[in-house]
Amino acid sequence: MAWRRFLFCISNLTNAAQIPSLEPLLRPNPFFPVSCPSALFSTSFLVTKTPKKFKKKRKKPDSPRTKPVQHPSTRNHHFESLVERDSYFRFLTRSKQFLSQQPEHVLRLDDAGKLYRELGFPRGRKVARYLQRHPLLFQTYRHTDNKMWLGFTDFMEDLLNEERSIMDSVEIDRVDKVTKLLMMSKDKRIPLSKIHHCRLLFGIPDDFRDRVVKYPERFRVAVGSDGKRVLELVNWDKSLAVSQLERQFMVDEDKAKRAFKFPVKYAKDLELDEGDTRTLNLLNTLPLVSPYSDGHKLDLWSLEAEKYRVGVVYEFLSLTLEKRASIHHIVEFKDEFSLTKHTYDMLKKQPRTFYLAGTEMNWVVFLKDAYDEKGNLTDKDPQVLFNEKLCQYAEMKKGEL
Repeated sequence: MAWRRFLFCISNLTNAAQIPSLEPLLRPNPFFPVSCPSALFSTSFLVTKTPKKFKKKRKKPDSPRTKPVQHPSTRNHHFESLVERDSYFRFLTRSKQFLSQQPEHVLRLDDAGKLYRELGFPRGRKVARYLQRHPLLFQTYRHTDNKMWLGFTDFMEDLLNEERSIMDSVEIDRVDKVTKLLMMSKDKRIPLSKIHHCRLLFGIPDDFRDRVVKYPERFRVAVGSDGKRVLELVNWDKSLAVSQLERQFMVDEDKAKRAFKFPVKYAKDLELDEGDTRTLNLLNTLPLVSPYSDGHKLDLWSLEAEKYRVGVVYEFLSLTLEKRASIHHIVEFKDEFSLTKHTYDMLKKQPRTFYLAGTEMNWVVFLKDAYDEKGNLTDKDPQVLFNEKLCQYAEMKKGEL
C-alpha cells in the first residue's frame, strides 16, 4: 500500500506543474495590511447598499404652516392671487404706515435695517432691495450728517394728501362701523389698541383715537382694569342694529336660506329619503341668531350659539373694506365676539358663503357674496380704489409714469 501512496503524490506534483501559478492572485495587496488570512478573500469592493442617488426620497409631511387650506380641485385662483398680492405689497403697506408717523416722514437707513417687522420685510434682508421695487414712492438721499436716509418721494406725498382727503370724506361711515363693532361686542366695549391695530381692515384713519372725542353721543373713552384705554358705547342705535344678512333675507329669502347649512344629526333607522333630509336640514338654516343680540349668553356648544358665531363673522366681514380678513384680525376680537378656537372648522363647514385661502396656519376668509365670478369686489369703497391705484404706481418705474 505504501507504493500506491508514493505514485499518487508524484501524479499530483506533475499535474500541479501544468496549472498556472496562483501565487500572483493570492499575493496580498501591499497597500492593504493583512491582519488575518480571511482578509485575502474580502468582498468589501462589492456594492451592498443602494447609493443615495437611487434611493427614494421620503416626502416630508405637510405642516399647517405650508399645507394649503383648499384642495387643488376646490381652489379659487382669484382669491388665492389676492392673498399673494398682499404678501408682495406687505413692505409697501407697513412702510407707508410707519413712515407716515415719523417726523418729516424720513428715517435713517441704518435704523431701517433693524426695523424689519415695522417695515414688513424678512429678517436678514437688506431694506434697500425692497426700496428698489417702488422707485416712484420711496427714495434715499444723503443728509447733511453724511448719513443715508430714506423717505417718500414728492409724488408719494401727494398721494398721502389725497388719502387724507378720502379719510375726511368717509369719516361718518367709519364712525358707523366702529359703532356696529361696539354693538356686536359682548360688553359693548373694545380696547382702543385693538381698533388701532386693525384700522387698515376697516379703513379707519391713524388718528381715530383723537377723533372719537368729536362724538360724545356715541363713544366714551375709559380706562380698563389693566390700565389700557377702552372705547365704550354710549347710546344704542336701532337703525344700525340690522345685520347684512337680515337685509339680504328681506330682498331674496330663498338665496339667504341657501347661504348656510346646519345639518341635523338623526338616527339611521329613520330611513329618510333625499327630499325628507333636505326638508329637515332646511329647518335649521335660517333664521340665524342676530349678531346684535345677547348670543354670548347661549350654551357654548348649542346650534343656536353656532348660528350666532357664524352671523358675527359674516357681519364682521361685511364691515371690512375688502370683505375679507385674516386669522390675525379675527383672533384680535375673539373675546369681544365670544368666538371659540374652532372658528376655522366652523367656517370650513359653510363653503357656500365663506372661502378660506392661504395655509392652515395663516388663512384668510373671504365673503363670497361680495365678489363676482372674476374675483372682483362688486361694491368698492373709495379707500379700496385708492389702494388699487397705489399698487399700480408701486409696480411702475420712473419712466413709466
